[in-house]
Amino acid sequence: MSHHEHGNDDVKLLRDKLKGIHIAMMTTQDPDGSLHSRPMATQDMEDDGVLWFLTQGSAPKAGAVERHRQINLSYCKPEDNLFVSISGNAELVHDRKKIKDMWKPFFKAWFPKGEDDPDLALLKVHVEKAEYWDAPSGKMGALYSVVKGLATGGKEPGGENVKLDMK
Repeated sequence: MSHHEHGNDDVKLLRDKLKGIHIAMMTTQDPDGSLHSRPMATQDMEDDGVLWFLTQGSAPKAGAVERHRQINLSYCKPEDNLFVSISGNAELVHDRKKIKDMWKPFFKAWFPKGEDDPDLALLKVHVEKAEYWDAPSGKMGALYSVVKGLATGGKEPGGENVKLDMK
């Protein structure tokens, strides 16, 4: 029971970290096993720890997700020295109502045909693991702490590296 409650706290914490970050880099696996990343328009995380992204249904990434559902997402908010990495399972969802609910004027830059574009689809990502780094202020310091934190896999003085359990 306590584990479940802990999971809810983690979802809350992660939602808080991701608030207001409109673009994530999504990494998928190509058929030959190579990794491919591209920026994705995102909306805030839902209460259940699910993330939604707008995509072109005909795009190669949509096919990549159908073949290999394990993906990674990177978020960063340089002005707050905040970096988040998420891994999870993605699925392609065709839901016109959800697209309408999610649509923001901001997305027009990415999808010039607007919310009624018949090729618009959704990627639904079920978060499995998440890590974030809150680095101390100072641009160089932030970079150094993140790299060092990754290298040692542990907490660095002044910087925070926390692994969240989303299950």
